[in-house]
Amino acid sequence: MSREQLVVQLARRSFQTGKTKPLEYRIHQLKSLLRFISERRKDIADAVKRDLGKSENGTELFETLGLEGEIKLAIEKLAEWAAPRPVEQNLLTILDEVYVQPEPLGVVLIIGAWNYPWAVTLQPLVGAIAAGNAAVIKPSEVSAHSAKVMEELLPQYLDKDLYPVVTGGVSETQELLKQRFDHIFYTGNCTVGKLVMEAAARHLTPVTLELGGKSPCYIDKNCDINVACRRITWGKFVNCGQTCIAPDFILCEPCIQSQVVEEIQKCIKEFYTDNPETFEDYGRIINQRHFKRLMALMEGSTVAVGGDSDESHCYIAPTVLKDVTGESKVMKEEIFGPLLPIITVSGIDEAIQFINEREKPLVIYIFSNDNKLIKRVIAETSSGALLANDCLVHFTVSALPFGGVGNSGMGCYHGRHSFDQLSHLRSCLIKQLKMEGVNSMRYPPSHCQKAELGTILTAQAGQCEQAAAHGTAGHISRLGSICGTEIPAARLRSRNWGHVLNPGGVGDPGTATWTPHL
Repeated sequence: MSREQLVVQLARRSFQTGKTKPLEYRIHQLKSLLRFISERRKDIADAVKRDLGKSENGTELFETLGLEGEIKLAIEKLAEWAAPRPVEQNLLTILDEVYVQPEPLGVVLIIGAWNYPWAVTLQPLVGAIAAGNAAVIKPSEVSAHSAKVMEELLPQYLDKDLYPVVTGGVSETQELLKQRFDHIFYTGNCTVGKLVMEAAARHLTPVTLELGGKSPCYIDKNCDINVACRRITWGKFVNCGQTCIAPDFILCEPCIQSQVVEEIQKCIKEFYTDNPETFEDYGRIINQRHFKRLMALMEGSTVAVGGDSDESHCYIAPTVLKDVTGESKVMKEEIFGPLLPIITVSGIDEAIQFINEREKPLVIYIFSNDNKLIKRVIAETSSGALLANDCLVHFTVSALPFGGVGNSGMGCYHGRHSFDQLSHLRSCLIKQLKMEGVNSMRYPPSHCQKAELGTILTAQAGQCEQAAAHGTAGHISRLGSICGTEIPAARLRSRNWGHVLNPGGVGDPGTATWTPHL
């Protein structure tokens, strides 16, 4: 029996004891995770520095700060998220308990990514813990130093049986994927995402795939190009361009291309000095394989800004490319590095067409002062998200579901969305063994009056209330005749149907409720 199989079996046995069901236990684990981040901040920063060349402040800003916010939100809101959720009833179930009850799925596999090795690995874990699951954590082997720290230190804070960390490369991941999980949460590229989904299908395991793609960025010629380029420069070159939601390429009209290049060049100098290679806040490419891949992508395009590199240190300067077309090599795959191609288009019509001819991206960026133009892009394109006049910041909004569509992924997370994604939302209806007369219409033999009664009783409560409010509650009146009770139309129009639908409400039950004698 493999190590991976033993780990999964132990996690499942621990989950089956029921220890994750109480909310108090989940909150305790979340607080322990928060304490881990607080107490091991330097270990985390040192590991990220060795993996990606990121500064301590950069790690704080882009890794741990948002993660702490997610944990605190889950602790604060867990009771609300986990509570039964009442749903709208029909007249047939008006006296019953009808609600949705979130419940744990079981054992979740979380496969992290190397570009933000802490944020994109532990944020799904927050949702898994909050939802009451066990979780097997597989950090990326590419960010080896972060994976090692996670493996060594996280079990000192979390239940090591319920939340084990499994390290290793392709063979270890393949062995994990042979095991049965109740959900798999994968962050990475589309090619591996397909393999994960194929493995999950063997056990009918649902998946969340946080992938990527080529996220376009359209600049309207009438917007404030200076501000637009500052925000684009920041969003593109943070983490050395190794961000799944970084702007992948710019679309703009030829008349502003030179200005865009000039403004981005100014911003690069302002943000990263004349020599980004020696600047603390400019990182490195993760390894030489990715370095060589990125250098090859520049072939056939003209370097307008940057282009300097040093293979021995995996350094590529912030680079802007021009004379790029849809057929250029740099447009054939997600860049995932500090290369920013500019493609000229005749206007918004061609930009929308260019976007729609390709796979659905993780995010579409648009910079414009024209709200109608922004709304048009929303209406005529599809993507995981759309962000107007800024970059990346939608990731920080816990109330927004973060995820892709089509080739950019499936499923979503952040805040309550993480909880719901890793829960089973169980439908519950609890009836009493009373009022059997109401059920007569569903028992044989059938006749037209029973069919009419069924139509009325299964109408949504809100529909009945709306019909009465508009004086069109004839089908409610027919309910009375079917049941042998006449209800005057004037009384229907004057009734407060919120009381009919909620007999326990305040007011005079003699005038606000009616219960047929069936």
